Amino acid sequence: MAGLVARLLIAALFVVSGIWKITHFPTTAAYMVRVGMPSGEAAAIVAIIIELGAGLLLVAGWRQRWVAAFLAVFVLVATGFGHRFWEADPSRLFGEMSNFLKNLAIIGGLLLLTRDKA
Repeated sequence: MAGLVARLLIAALFVVSGIWKITHFPTTAAYMVRVGMPSGEAAAIVAIIIELGAGLLLVAGWRQRWVAAFLAVFVLVATGFGHRFWEADPSRLFGEMSNFLKNLAIIGGLLLLTRDKA
């Protein structure tokens, strides 16, 4: 039961984030450019597809291990682009470091989902 709850809670993060990106598309595309993506709109679309698609697949429990592993890599790459706290100005350092560490925790949770079916 705890595994199911964990899977649904982690999936909620991706589904809500994907919906937010759709409803705030111009802001999302501009953010993607700011963090170094070559095409903000294309990167935003890819992120939406991954977050909504993989998030819903986690909810359904379909290929949980593979989906969780894929999302762990996605979060790792997104963290490398979006939360480079070592480059942040002092006023943003703590926030970026906190988001970086939060994403590492999410990766840890996803890696646990690769271990067994919940």
